[in-house]
Amino acid sequence: MRVPLEWLREYCDPALDVRGIEERLTMTGTKVEAIHHHGVGETERFVVGAVLSVEAHPDADRLRVCEVDVGAGEPAGIVCGAPNVAAGQRVAVALPGAVMPDGRKLKAAKLRGVPSAGMILAEDELAIGGGHEGIMVLDALAAGGALGADPRIEPGTPLAGVLPIATDVIELEVTPNRPDCLGVYGVARELHAATGAPLAPEPWLDDPGTLGPLTGAEVEVLCPELCPRFTARIFEGVTVAPSPPWLAARLSAAGQRPINNVVDITNYAMLLTGQPLHAFDLDRLAGARLSVRRAGDGETVLTLDGQERTLDSEMIVIEDGQGPTSIAGVMGGGRSEVHEGTTRVLMEVASWHGPSIHHASWALGLRSEASSRFEKGLAPEQCMHAQAVAAQLMVQLCGATLLPGTIDVGGDGPAPARIRLRSAKVRSILGVNVSVEREREILEALDFDVVADGDDLEVGVPPVRRNDVGREADLIEEVARIDGLERLPATLPARRGAYGVLSPVQRLRRRAVDALVGRGLYETLGWTFTSSAVADRLRLASGDSRRERAVSLQNPLSEEQSQLRTSLLGGLLDAASRNLSRGASDLRIFEVGTVFLADGSLGDPPGHGDGRLHVGLDGVRRQTGVAESAHVAVLLHGRMSPVGWREQQPPRADFHAAKGVLEALACALRVSVECVPPARPEPFLHPSRSADVTCRGRPIGWIGQLHPLVAEQWDLGGEGGQGAASTPAAMELDLDALLDAAHAEGREGAYADLISFPALRRDIAVSLPETVLAADAIAAVRGAGGRLLADAHVFDIYSGPQVGEGRRSLALSLSFRAPDRTLSDEDVAPARRRILEALGEIGGELRG
Repeated sequence: MRVPLEWLREYCDPALDVRGIEERLTMTGTKVEAIHHHGVGETERFVVGAVLSVEAHPDADRLRVCEVDVGAGEPAGIVCGAPNVAAGQRVAVALPGAVMPDGRKLKAAKLRGVPSAGMILAEDELAIGGGHEGIMVLDALAAGGALGADPRIEPGTPLAGVLPIATDVIELEVTPNRPDCLGVYGVARELHAATGAPLAPEPWLDDPGTLGPLTGAEVEVLCPELCPRFTARIFEGVTVAPSPPWLAARLSAAGQRPINNVVDITNYAMLLTGQPLHAFDLDRLAGARLSVRRAGDGETVLTLDGQERTLDSEMIVIEDGQGPTSIAGVMGGGRSEVHEGTTRVLMEVASWHGPSIHHASWALGLRSEASSRFEKGLAPEQCMHAQAVAAQLMVQLCGATLLPGTIDVGGDGPAPARIRLRSAKVRSILGVNVSVEREREILEALDFDVVADGDDLEVGVPPVRRNDVGREADLIEEVARIDGLERLPATLPARRGAYGVLSPVQRLRRRAVDALVGRGLYETLGWTFTSSAVADRLRLASGDSRRERAVSLQNPLSEEQSQLRTSLLGGLLDAASRNLSRGASDLRIFEVGTVFLADGSLGDPPGHGDGRLHVGLDGVRRQTGVAESAHVAVLLHGRMSPVGWREQQPPRADFHAAKGVLEALACALRVSVECVPPARPEPFLHPSRSADVTCRGRPIGWIGQLHPLVAEQWDLGGEGGQGAASTPAAMELDLDALLDAAHAEGREGAYADLISFPALRRDIAVSLPETVLAADAIAAVRGAGGRLLADAHVFDIYSGPQVGEGRRSLALSLSFRAPDRTLSDEDVAPARRRILEALGEIGGELRG
């Protein structure tokens, strides 16, 4: 919602600059999202000029050389290309040094060899309209009353005193529960309550129209549940013409494009009252009769934008004798729109069912100023507010005659609710004393009807707040936000023994995130919604649960957000692709988030769908038909550390880099995980550079490098001809299962003395067939080492002629430790012998 400050101050003008107004509105809950400047820069360089003479340019047929009195003694020579410039006119002039609305600074120049000391301006050059067919002639505007009474148009007069050429604009973030702030007067009321500055009378109080029967048109509402109120008035003798500058300027500043006086009046009244209107050309309405009904499935309407829209039965149409003429609450139809020859106007102002308008707007992909207001739920009473404002302007600006009577189907809404506000309750909720007088002052400033009853108040809710304020707590919130939330003490409620702590799962989750950040990874936050095309890009098979059990949205915002994600990988790949396209090629990112599967168990790891039931540590599982589980995913690409003088070729992301991150995560959670050959290779991973991740013998995810074809889908292919070796490495784990295991091991584990006696370390080199995995060799060592073997790991690999074809050498580091003594070679000799025998059983030979 864009509110021009010049317009706002007409109704409430506190002694504050734009920043002060921003602060007061934001602190009372009407958040100012941004402040813009509309129009010209420094206004002193814009003046009224009098054209003294006009001569043809010697070297250009379409240019004129004008002598213009700008109140500076000597006339200014200005070259002008407008066809309507003539001697004797009063015009708008920008002098050298003036800053134009587009930020361009005007300089004295030569046009085809003739000096020009300024510019004679058209409407669009002042951002007060769209006209550029000729310059603005102030005499003509003054004669038509467009500049107000007795305008000062003498040469040299500051133009800002004649035309609205500049204003600050505050952009508000209006929450769905506050549609009353979708109009300038509603914002003025908020400012009045927040600052105490006087509030001008409501602009709809002076209504030139009358109630009662209206002759000349009929209206029938067949779906009153979707149209609580429908009002209409008839104007005859209408002259369609451009709007006066003050009206065009306000619309332009508020983000609306001026069209003609009738259409502009509907937009102006909407912006002022918050209630949308629509003007029909009455002569184009077949039978002068309107009917409001539900649309039929497959019914079509040609809207004002020239598009044919296909409707459904949840939408509302307004039709005349020839069929649908507009989509109610969204957009009018082209057949009955106002045009230059219009002389009779039917002004329609109606109230619509918000959810129905929201459905129609999103289903048709047709957002409008009207639909964005109706879907928030306007009060039926606002219809007559808008009718009154529109009637004033139609008579004033269009020379129209308003016929007596008003069609009013439905009437006002329910009687205002009355709520008792207890001062004691205000004190107990806010923790501060607010006097009854102050409570009454605040509520009356917000247009509540207040009657005192001792220390309590009986409060009537205004119609525009009917859907927002329904109980005593809501009134207390109104008192608190206007009296000043910043004045409330920052204290906790007094509760004996009450304190806040993190649950065990929350602590573990934070520890997991901290471990990833400690490894140099950056956390990202991806969309929960995704596209069905992601399954194709990840090469998921037709039977894969992440494809078959994806949850589709009934009314998605777009095809790109039509499903709930079944994996975090797609979001990380999107983030990586965006970063790479902007030159950031070294990426270490992760995400912790929820994935969704339809009608399945919470604990199925990605791609394994074995039907096992997994319930979180809180024991809660919602019966929604959708299984939700928390996952953690990591993506690594490019160099794993910055280039420096000590390391000019840092290691690049690969399977082992991802495994290092996995081990750091497992170490932080104090849980044991294993990387094992995949039981069912993931289609998006490289077949020989991937593994399943297990915890306590249960699969909890996967790890590996991306398949080159998948990396290519996101433009993450190999660099420098390295192919798959340089594709990103990634992993995704079921975080719920991982934290469950960490919690269980934390309960079962006990501290052990590790430092009283030193470890005895021995290294061995073993030649093994290439078909034997290093993990199998380590498993054999640990199985044979007995209780004295504290650790075993591979620290080097060699392949070459010294070990023979088809074999490789693994260098193993063995660490032995006893809790009660320092070990000797004789103590570990039996364990070492058993280890060599176990390695021999899988084809191992000890190297000398």
